[in-house]
Amino acid sequence: MSTAALPPLDPVFRRAAKRTRDIFASCPDEGLGDEEKSARMRLAVKINDEYRDYKQLPGPLLAKQGLVGPSAPKQPSQKMITAGPGATDTSRLIAQIDNTPTPQPSTFTSSSQLSQALTLHKTTRTIKPTYHPPWKLTRVISGHLGWVRSVAVEPGNQWFATGAGDRVIKVWDLASGELKLSLTGHISTVRGLAVSSRHPYLFSCGEDKMVKCWDLEANKVIRHYHGHLSGVYSLSLHPTLDVLVTAGRDASARVWDMRTKAQIHVLAGHTATVADVKCQESDPQVITGSMDSTIRLWDLAAGKTMVTLTHHKKSLRALAIHPTEYSFASGSAGGNNIKKWKCPEGTFVFNFGGHNAIINTLSVNAEGVFFSGGDNGTLSLWDYDTGIAFQNMEDVPQPGSLEAEAGVFCSTFDVTGTRLITGGADKTIKVYSEQS
Repeated sequence: MSTAALPPLDPVFRRAAKRTRDIFASCPDEGLGDEEKSARMRLAVKINDEYRDYKQLPGPLLAKQGLVGPSAPKQPSQKMITAGPGATDTSRLIAQIDNTPTPQPSTFTSSSQLSQALTLHKTTRTIKPTYHPPWKLTRVISGHLGWVRSVAVEPGNQWFATGAGDRVIKVWDLASGELKLSLTGHISTVRGLAVSSRHPYLFSCGEDKMVKCWDLEANKVIRHYHGHLSGVYSLSLHPTLDVLVTAGRDASARVWDMRTKAQIHVLAGHTATVADVKCQESDPQVITGSMDSTIRLWDLAAGKTMVTLTHHKKSLRALAIHPTEYSFASGSAGGNNIKKWKCPEGTFVFNFGGHNAIINTLSVNAEGVFFSGGDNGTLSLWDYDTGIAFQNMEDVPQPGSLEAEAGVFCSTFDVTGTRLITGGADKTIKVYSEQS
């Protein structure tokens, strides 16, 4: 059959469409009246099928579930106010609405249980701090020509070293306060110092991107650790491994093999200057505090972050690890700015409240005396266990320096924990001692 005999499709299509429209346009609309009813029924069936088993807990679970606390008062069924014959009816209806909640029985089975709970609450709130004798300023040592930014005590407790904005590291006799040695080599502010307990080495870092290892028998630099891209603000020695950790303005902390000068890890993750770094024996072996307002606990073996703590609101400048307790503290700017944490997970313990300043330095000794130094020259001494301040002082600037030069930048306790050494903006080193 040839295709030429077929009629064109377009008129056929138009005719069929017109006929369909004529048929259904005249169709009566009576059958569509119960559509809403059937939709409601369909929904009811669906709800019953899907939620029937979840309306109530199974019997065994329902029996186990007791009252958790005081239940919310039942709302009385309120009557709707409708238009009535007069204002008197409306006021009568309003008066009938009763909002008094029905009294609910206490979840405590007896009054003795309630009193026990209240007593326990009272005892947990009133913890008495350990008594610590007050501290007083006993010595002021001058000699630096710039802000004193770092301090470290030698493990034998004979001397201590300070680094300052004058680019010089000075070694002082701890007993007499006399200058024993000046080490030059940095070309910018010395920001971090650490003395090794297992080698005759002093480590220093500065804003000149340099990390140096000084041999204290020859009094000269024997190693440089190259790798930081900007100023190095802090360094810490691992207590048991021959490992050095440095941190700085390139938002990284770097782990070095002390002997071979090899860079083992770059601890990356912070988004701003890493202002302080601390090492300890057990995990987390490295803790960093950054100006991105976070603290990171690092897995030293893997070179990765274990936990990131984001409780601080502002930039973080100082960390302190307790010498015997498995905990540490951190300090930043802003309110509630000193916080205590428990290792190894970095569990938040409490805030040390009341030191409203930018916290530059923190130190803690084995007796639980915790020191915080502020950018405005305020000093606070706390009981580390309870977070209660037992002494507040102000740094007195050296005569001849500006009142604004009262900031405290670094601090450390000596090995015995009976002397506190601080360095500040008035270019002096101050030694505080316990009053006997």
